Amino acid sequence: MNAIPLAAVLLGVAGGAYGLFADRLAARWPAHEDGATRRADWRTALVVLLASGAFAALPLRFASARDLGVEAAFFAALVVLLATDLDQRLLPDEITLPLVPAALVVLLIGWNPVLAGKDLGLASGLAAAVLAPAFLGVTGALFRGALGMGDLKLAVSLGLACGISQLVAGFVVASLAASVILSALLLTRRLGLRSAIPFGPILIVAAFLAVLRPIP
Repeated sequence: MNAIPLAAVLLGVAGGAYGLFADRLAARWPAHEDGATRRADWRTALVVLLASGAFAALPLRFASARDLGVEAAFFAALVVLLATDLDQRLLPDEITLPLVPAALVVLLIGWNPVLAGKDLGLASGLAAAVLAPAFLGVTGALFRGALGMGDLKLAVSLGLACGISQLVAGFVVASLAASVILSALLLTRRLGLRSAIPFGPILIVAAFLAVLRPIP
C-alpha cells in the first residue's frame, strides 16, 4: 500500500484551514442585510471537508509546480464561492467576473493543466464556455429552478477551465453526491422541504471533479 505523499497531506491541511477561513469570510462578506454573522454550522464542516479533499488531491493529479499553482489558484476562488453560496445563495461578481478572463488567458497561452496538449483542447474549452451557461439557462427557465445570474457567470469560467467532456462528467457525479447530501440534511432536519437550495455548490464540486479526474 503506497503512502500518501507529503505534499498531499500538507495541501490537505492547508486546504482545510483555507476552507475554514472562506466560511468565516462568507459569514461576513458580502455584508448580510440584517447585519448578522452566522456561527459555524454544518456549512462550515462541508466547506472545510471539500476544500481539504480538493487541495489534497491536486498533487496526486498534477506533478509540475506550474500546473499545481494554476489549479490551486482556481480552487481557492471556487472555495470562497462555495462558502458564499452556501451562506447567502450568492456568487459575488467580484470573483465570478475576473475568473472569466483569467481562465481564458490560461487556456489561450496553453497553461490550462486539464486541456493543454489535448486534441481539440482549446476548442473544447471555448465551446464549453458557451454551451455550459446556455444549457443551464435553458434548463433553469424550463424547470423554473434556482439558477441565478451568478451561476451562469460561473459556468463560463468553468467551461474554459475544464472543457466539455470533463465538466459533464464532473457534473453527473456532483449531482449524484448532492442528492445524497441533501437527503441526509432533510433526514436530520438541517433543511426543510421548502428550503432554498443553491445550485452553485453543485457546479463547484463538478469543477473540482472535472479538474481532478484523469483524462482517459
